[in-house]
Amino acid sequence: MSLITDKVFYAALKSNAELVGLVGDRIESTAIPVPDDEFLNEPVPFIIITFDGLQNDGFTKDNSYEGCEDTVQIGIEIDAENREQLGVIAEMVRATVISFFENYTPPTDPGAEDLTQLIPDNYTFSAGPIQYDPIKPCFFQTLTYNCDTTP
Repeated sequence: MSLITDKVFYAALKSNAELVGLVGDRIESTAIPVPDDEFLNEPVPFIIITFDGLQNDGFTKDNSYEGCEDTVQIGIEIDAENREQLGVIAEMVRATVISFFENYTPPTDPGAEDLTQLIPDNYTFSAGPIQYDPIKPCFFQTLTYNCDTTP
């Protein structure tokens, strides 16, 4: 399940109606699906969730190739019109992820997907520098989650 950990982050952010409204439902997984020359015309704010890699902890006595724990890196890029909006969205993203993971209950509807196995066992959080893109123009920052997961 480690290779699709980004899916649970997407579900977490989409679960917050206030956040979805604040970014105009522009929460994307991996990229905004438009040609490069149209990307500069995409309205801000928006959020892009990326799967930034995985490392396995090595072999175990039961498996000589892979261990029983993966470390997955998830990036959440936030682009906003101004610095204040960026800060509000970033704080909301961080709180939303924590709340979703701590309070998740599997759906009772038999057709609904259960995301329990995708929620990381734990994670470490970091945030990159706040930057400005004069070409778009926008302010942006990437939040990074290093997640301990079970393959």
